[in-house]
Amino acid sequence: MDTCILGFEHLKSLYTSDEDFKALYSACQKHPEEDFFVQDGYLFKGTRLCIPNSGSRELLIQEVYRGSLASHFRENKTLAMLREHYCWPRMDKDIQDVLRWCATCQIAKSHLLPQGLYTPLPVLTQPWVDVSMDFILDLPRTQQNKDSIFVVVDRFSKMARFISCNKTNDATHIAELFLKEVMRLHGIPRSIISDRDTKFLSHFWVTLWKKVGTKLKCSMTCHPKTDGQTEVTNHTLRTLLRALIKLRSKASDLLLPHAEFAYNKAPNKAIGLSTFKVVYGLDPLAPLDLVARPQDQKPSADAKQRVEEIKNLHEQVWALIEKSNMSYQVQANNHRKLKVFQPRDLLWIHLRKGRFPSKRKTKLISRADGLFEIIE
Repeated sequence: MDTCILGFEHLKSLYTSDEDFKALYSACQKHPEEDFFVQDGYLFKGTRLCIPNSGSRELLIQEVYRGSLASHFRENKTLAMLREHYCWPRMDKDIQDVLRWCATCQIAKSHLLPQGLYTPLPVLTQPWVDVSMDFILDLPRTQQNKDSIFVVVDRFSKMARFISCNKTNDATHIAELFLKEVMRLHGIPRSIISDRDTKFLSHFWVTLWKKVGTKLKCSMTCHPKTDGQTEVTNHTLRTLLRALIKLRSKASDLLLPHAEFAYNKAPNKAIGLSTFKVVYGLDPLAPLDLVARPQDQKPSADAKQRVEEIKNLHEQVWALIEKSNMSYQVQANNHRKLKVFQPRDLLWIHLRKGRFPSKRKTKLISRADGLFEIIE
């Protein structure tokens, strides 16, 4: 793990000359202004540390975006994680400037626009009662002789579990992995959504879940959008691994805990909260949480009040998912707009597997190439 020690002492001398905070800093020296106050020479807005206009802003963005426990998430997640701890004007524009020139993301995150109408599944009311599962197969074989990843996603909290396995594992081995890595932590689900993989259609798999009372829901042939939750998670996981492993393809299974923590720690786009927050009611500590700053309000110690807080949180998450699904449905069902390129435009080329088979031999190879100039 690479470490960069960032000293914050120099910020104290920058407040007096900073265009964004010098007036507030001078006023707060006498008495607090609204949410702003000075503590130990630092300017805070609530519990967030105000960062003057300096190289520290870019360094903090780099830490959240591609630091030791980060994984090249997009602008909205990077902005949400930064705003938890720090404050400065035009933060979103600064993040855009840094992310726009990241060649790693341009190559690893190339994608095609989605097509087809969007029909969301019913929204659940609590975590880990309905899960979706799928496999990422045919990965480079690792030093531990693993070539696939078993992905399990909770459809309510969006929490994901990434489990290394082999393509040749039968339904018995997959059931053992599910019991060992998922069921022992979250219990038996009421329903499971999956594709029509032979493992999920086997007599053992169907009989096992019928005995415990879990309903199996399989997607139709050639319609993977039914299991869209896991398909999107698979896409995100492949992107994380491409950004993390670089030339160390045989260590992909060793990086799964890193990728799983980064995925579950980042705020989910649909609900605006991390999956840890939805399931456990609080976020785990990360490197940014170790910075000296005022303590956030601690969870209630009263058991009944704590249960009520979790219940209210789940109700809020349900409303957010319902609203998000409606928004996605309206947006996805609109007609696609025509994109016209002009001569001398520079483009990244998406390498489709069918058209560029030699460029897409494995799922962890870069998905784009460029830049290329439009001739006519």
